[in-house]
Amino acid sequence: MVAPAWIACDWGTSALRVWAMSADGQVLDHARSDKGMGTLDKSGFQPALLSLIEPWLTKPTRAVACGMVGARQGWVEAPYTPVPCDPRTVTATAALTTDPRLTVTVLGGIRQDQPADVMRGEETQIAGALTTRPDFDGVLCLPGTHTKWAQISAGEIVSFRTFMSGELFALMSTQSVLRHSLGDGWDAAAFTEAVSDTLSKPEALAARFFALRAESLLHDLAPDAARARLSGLLIGAELAAARPYWLGTDVLIVGSPAASQPYASALAAQGVSAECLDAEAMTLAGLAHAHATLGETA
Repeated sequence: MVAPAWIACDWGTSALRVWAMSADGQVLDHARSDKGMGTLDKSGFQPALLSLIEPWLTKPTRAVACGMVGARQGWVEAPYTPVPCDPRTVTATAALTTDPRLTVTVLGGIRQDQPADVMRGEETQIAGALTTRPDFDGVLCLPGTHTKWAQISAGEIVSFRTFMSGELFALMSTQSVLRHSLGDGWDAAAFTEAVSDTLSKPEALAARFFALRAESLLHDLAPDAARARLSGLLIGAELAAARPYWLGTDVLIVGSPAASQPYASALAAQGVSAECLDAEAMTLAGLAHAHATLGETA
């Protein structure tokens, strides 16, 4: 029987992931459901969590949660901490529970007033990265639906920007006219060429999008090449806008292998060698640091 010392939770908009953690930071068990914040009302959070962790609750246990569970529409609103800040010291808010076996602490997000930006969940990955790289100064790239670029100096997030490249790719590949031209595979050369094209002429982005459709109709552009080029166009535009972040500095990419590799390839083509860190491992490291910081009375 699994009897965790505490429970780690990554609760996003579309999914809930939980890990039973030992006192020395080992994963004893894990579970996942599609009960993300976006599917729940206030009364649904505790049942959604218990449906995954109840077999682990052999004694009173704390869960430490990050992500959209702390949004205004979440279980409890956990306040944003303004930059510059150390992501390892963000605010923590107790969620109301009615089960005496369970205490839930929700970590807050991070805000930036100018230009306006917010993050929830990524700050925990950044905290995890800084626990493993405590002397790191440079930039973290966190690819995903909403990719974050965060400037790190002296252990603090100094500034950050969010790019909706992942969401735009999902929308364009499934709901735009381009869906008729895209395959499921990958063409690395087509991706790199598209990144370079957009970095040199980002103002032509909208025209290059439609050219994918036109080339598939007139010149039989391979569907896999079209898919890779669409990704390259979007990431190229992102790199053009984020150039002040990655140019001439150390870069860490925190993400899944599938999400990180295109960014690493795109940066390598610009002469930037980025190290990739696993997003799940960094999330667990950040949650473990938060749990240790909270102590027994949080």
